[in-house]
Amino acid sequence: MALLEILEFPNPQLRTVATEVKTVDDSIRKLIDDMFETMYEAPGVGLAATQINVHKRVIVIDVSEEKNEPLVFINPSVEVLDKTEYSYEEGCLSVPGFYEEVTRPERVRVSALDRDGKEFSIEPEGLLAVCIQHEIDHLNGKLFVDYISNIKRQRIRKKLEKQHRARG
Repeated sequence: MALLEILEFPNPQLRTVATEVKTVDDSIRKLIDDMFETMYEAPGVGLAATQINVHKRVIVIDVSEEKNEPLVFINPSVEVLDKTEYSYEEGCLSVPGFYEEVTRPERVRVSALDRDGKEFSIEPEGLLAVCIQHEIDHLNGKLFVDYISNIKRQRIRKKLEKQHRARG
């Protein structure tokens, strides 16, 4: 397994729309393993392949306290089951150090392939529902900062660009 570099906002590669995975094979499973290692090390609760500059529709998630409930979603799709929305303070490994309220649908159904290429569907709630929607946004070239005001987004952009310059 390998730790991978996580792209940070405003890197334009984060805006790339990921392509569908045609075949779930050993290369995809290695990608998944590397993504989990990277996510746990960061530390985070979710990671989309787009965030590591791999533009395939793959996300990994583990919202458990013990970090022992890994979930894989390949080619995920989301269906809103209830238009009721709720707000959640979201953060992101690609926007480190910033948290903002984002409003999303409360009830969704997610369909995807697992790490063995088998189809499954779930109806997540709470943090898991938020996390899946957040990661699917990444696959579509969207970030949580797109849900906040332009002024806040520009302030975050400027602070992160300054940090990037300071790191060299």
